[in-house]
Amino acid sequence: MPLPRRALSLAVATALLALAHASHAQPALPPPDATDPVALKLMQGFPPAPDKQVRLGTILKYPNARWALHHLRELGPTANIARGPGPASELQAAPRELDGLAFLDDKGARTTLAEWQKATYTDGLLVMHQGRVVYERHYVGNQAHVPHVLWSMSKSLTGLLATELIREGLIDPAAPVTRYLPELAGSAWADATVQQTLDMTTGVNYAEDFANPQSGIFQYLIAAGLVPAPANYPGAKAMLDYLPTVQKEGEHGKGFYYKSVDTEVIGWILQRVTGKSFSTLLSERIWAPLGAEQDGYVWADPTGAQSTSVGINATLRDLGRLGEMLRQNGYYNHKQVVSPATVAELRKGADPEKFMASGQTMRNGYSYHNHWWLPHDVDGSYEAKGLMGQHIHINPAAQLVVVKLSSHPIPNTAFTHNYDRLAFAALAGALR
Repeated sequence: MPLPRRALSLAVATALLALAHASHAQPALPPPDATDPVALKLMQGFPPAPDKQVRLGTILKYPNARWALHHLRELGPTANIARGPGPASELQAAPRELDGLAFLDDKGARTTLAEWQKATYTDGLLVMHQGRVVYERHYVGNQAHVPHVLWSMSKSLTGLLATELIREGLIDPAAPVTRYLPELAGSAWADATVQQTLDMTTGVNYAEDFANPQSGIFQYLIAAGLVPAPANYPGAKAMLDYLPTVQKEGEHGKGFYYKSVDTEVIGWILQRVTGKSFSTLLSERIWAPLGAEQDGYVWADPTGAQSTSVGINATLRDLGRLGEMLRQNGYYNHKQVVSPATVAELRKGADPEKFMASGQTMRNGYSYHNHWWLPHDVDGSYEAKGLMGQHIHINPAAQLVVVKLSSHPIPNTAFTHNYDRLAFAALAGALR
């Protein structure tokens, strides 16, 4: 049953509704320089002035997000993703002056790489070519050693782990979800397969509609602990309590519909079949073998359950290592971190016709497979994407990896999709 409108936090609903309205209307965006949290002195002073304080319940009140996205662990519970005891893997540098790289934007006007970064509220940009860092920038107080929230790029790491466990035989993609999670026998996933959940082709009565205060996204965010529950809130306040209440709508396998709850189900399966926490799996299977430079961390709900859909935080450079490992078919830091078969499966993609069921006309020709975005372009590129402009773009043909961390006032990354793709293409053209 949808929650009554009064059960929602008015402040949170108002902020999300404003952002959603802006995303539908060609908004007059605030000047990026005017939203710099350092210049605005957000969270400076002991204590900060009341109008400079950022709290969990106000992180979506722009420009608070520009501070919060690289300070999330200061606002609530997290679990560490340990980099392990070994040395950091070397990131060789071959710097190129790319600020003035010119290309045409999505409106046909001349722009440059530097102008694109400012216009899309970039917090950090890393460009790697043939395994070397050719360009690195950090803005608005973001620093090389500080983890930044990935939002839905977290889904792609969850999908990567799931694909590897499928290859190892620990998970059967054709099996019903309830083989691993009998707790979901009365939920939307009672008759869904693992693969349908990985490809988000499940029929679930849930929508990530920020414009509708009764949308499932509000209940999800409260269950994840990312939005404080209002007084007398009747819904679930923990993720593993919330998922069994989500009901089926429509037919499984018919079309792609983007749903964070699908990823939380996959994350639960990963932890059930391995007996290890999500952060431990990331540490043992990804961060330590990569030779990550810094620990990462993952957001946790009030019960300690870790958010496998939106909760990972990591540094720009360590995400570059991840992208480069995938570009090299799973090999990095003198070892095979994940199987080449796992990377091949991610790159295979899914049915673009099923993808179009979601109405994502901005990404015409794409598919979504095992939580990765596939444009099916001539270079065989594939991508991880997250709210407010998070990107890992891997272009095997151009030997290119681009990591972009952002804090855009419009949550939906589709808002800048065409502009971003043109920038990635310009980098590929300049560096081939």
